[in-house]
Amino acid sequence: MDQELLMKQIVEQVMKTMQNGGAASAPVSTAGGTVTAANYPLAENMADKIKTPTGKPFTSLSYDKVISGELNAEDMRISPETLELQAQVAESVNREAFAGNLRRAAELISVPDDRLLEIYNALRPYRSSKQELIDIANELDQKYGAKQAATLVREAADVYEKRGRLKKF
Repeated sequence: MDQELLMKQIVEQVMKTMQNGGAASAPVSTAGGTVTAANYPLAENMADKIKTPTGKPFTSLSYDKVISGELNAEDMRISPETLELQAQVAESVNREAFAGNLRRAAELISVPDDRLLEIYNALRPYRSSKQELIDIANELDQKYGAKQAATLVREAADVYEKRGRLKKF
């Protein structure tokens, strides 16, 4: 398969997913201040109100703009604001746990991908000491402002300690 055709198929699939309820990106204000299931999928029902993380209108995304270089990878990423909107939709249908996951994900967007992978590996059983996990939690909290994620890592440190899942020296 030729590279341009493959690229076109990938971009078309991403666009289709976004238009069928996948995440778009960026802040939206609604009259009531809360987005509900009635607004879902956001890409379909609020497309004129959402933007990419770089400020481009969602409605301006197209395959041709990706190929021409007018859009880049950052334009196609989800923003914390969009994840918050998705969390509001989840809450409106009583999916509080999912809403919490979306909010933690929103916090983690500012953490570089390579660091996220390191944190993920550090959270695996027997990989970290309690102090190493506390240090990660402090980093998430202080460096990235990811307070909910930091709380989750602190809780994991306590649970790992109780269950004997910390790194053995």
